[in-house]
Amino acid sequence: MNPKLQAEKITTLAGHRDCVYALEKSHLPNKFISSGGDGLVAIWDLDKPEIGKLVAQVKNSVYALRLIAEREQLLIGENMEGLHLIDLRKYQEIKTLKTSHNAIFDILYANFGIVLAHADGFLQLIDAEHWHTKLTLQLSEKSARALAMHPSTEHLAVAYSDHCIRILDTKTWQVIHTLAGHRNSVFAVAYSPCGKYLWSGSRDAHLRIWSVENNYECVEAIPAHLFAINHIVFSPLGKWAATCSMDKSIKIWDTNTFRLLKVIDKARHAGHGTSINKLLWSNYQNTLISASDDRTLALWQIQENPSPMLHQ
Repeated sequence: MNPKLQAEKITTLAGHRDCVYALEKSHLPNKFISSGGDGLVAIWDLDKPEIGKLVAQVKNSVYALRLIAEREQLLIGENMEGLHLIDLRKYQEIKTLKTSHNAIFDILYANFGIVLAHADGFLQLIDAEHWHTKLTLQLSEKSARALAMHPSTEHLAVAYSDHCIRILDTKTWQVIHTLAGHRNSVFAVAYSPCGKYLWSGSRDAHLRIWSVENNYECVEAIPAHLFAINHIVFSPLGKWAATCSMDKSIKIWDTNTFRLLKVIDKARHAGHGTSINKLLWSNYQNTLISASDDRTLALWQIQENPSPMLHQ
């Protein structure tokens, strides 16, 4: 039987002046970073969460942030303007790169470089050392929405608004699998920490789970939410996955059985009142962070109920 979970809201963080679209880890374990429609990039301390500090400010919306941990740097994808590189020790901009006049929906950093997912369907590979474009690929005329790198292979999963997910081999940059099944734009992809499964979420409100070992066969198709699934993250130990949705809820899933364990919403947990756009599950004190159209962030403590004592 699946364990019962407790979800406790720690606090709500305000400070953004528009919808919050992006969350990312910081170079320090007790901190995280947020941004959104107001162009403000803020860093928050989980030990003193009520006070946010400005890291950077750009003119347009930010949909994507990515940490370069070993350099203590942050990549910011600015709508219409391109890519910014920030030194997180000094809160100073190091470099900018004009990419296109389209939104950057996701950023991935790996040993082969920086990958950008663009609203015009292009993938852009950037040399992280020399800060120039190495490759551009347009595999669809619809938006590239989300990126996920397999933890131990060369597979890169790209979610598109043409309802498909394409798996690329990053050695050759060729498509090796095309996953069809969603009935609308795919907004979220995430490999499970064990690497056995790719999880995906779509505007069709369905959660799909694909077996990597079986040529990405779809092993589960779950009507998980009422409206679009915006993001998927895994808990630090990999036992649980969390999805968030335009339906204003967060749902926690068992990663072994794919069963629903917990629903977090406004009525039962004083959750968000509008679409939840992004999640971050921090290693620090196992804190789950959510970002919403309501301009706030929420911090959550997720834990199993203690087992009842057995009486002799």
